[in-house]
Amino acid sequence: MDSNEREPAEGALPAAAPAQPAPPRAPGIAGLSAPYRVLAALALGALGVGACLHLALVFLHVAPSNTVGKQNARLVDGWIYPEFEQNWKLFAPNPLQQNISVEVRAQVRTAGGELVTRDWRDLSAEDGAAIRHGLLPSHTEQNELRRAWDFFTGSHDEDNKPDGERGELAEQYLKRIAVGRLTGGEAAGRPGGERIVRIQLRSATRSVAAPSWSAEKADTQTYYRELPWWNV
Repeated sequence: MDSNEREPAEGALPAAAPAQPAPPRAPGIAGLSAPYRVLAALALGALGVGACLHLALVFLHVAPSNTVGKQNARLVDGWIYPEFEQNWKLFAPNPLQQNISVEVRAQVRTAGGELVTRDWRDLSAEDGAAIRHGLLPSHTEQNELRRAWDFFTGSHDEDNKPDGERGELAEQYLKRIAVGRLTGGEAAGRPGGERIVRIQLRSATRSVAAPSWSAEKADTQTYYRELPWWNV
């Protein structure tokens, strides 16, 4: 026996083998344990089904009149309006040439029990001031009120009467926005113990003046459309 090789002492344990590095975990969902893989698969499946359902309802909304769309008109309208309404005015050959402001006023009951009608408040001007010079203007501040007003005028006649279920939905939607602006998102109350009893909205429409180099004449007078008082 080589002198460099020695017999292990009697009763001594053999030297431990060097530790092997743990195998790398598989990337993504495959690296999760079985229960978490099941949960992740269910979540992804639910998202996929929801996305497909949303796209199908949007397709039925923008597609030409068809049997499926007519049979499911209530379902489609209930999902699309008002948040997902599709608007194609970007491609219109004759874009809007008017400035339309939406204003609101309220009748309030003061802490002393007196009924007071407040002055008109220009909600569109407030939205404009909030987004002007902003690097990342809010999409809601830019479009919520404007689209709500378009939705209302498109679903009501000239006497402000709704032309169906969409009209009633548009009225409730516009009312909620106006009350939320007046109260700051709180219940129908205001500082000083005032309580809003009724609100009234109106639009102020003014045509954009023709440029100085144009011979076109435009009537720049402001025209108002007042809605009836709505109880809160």
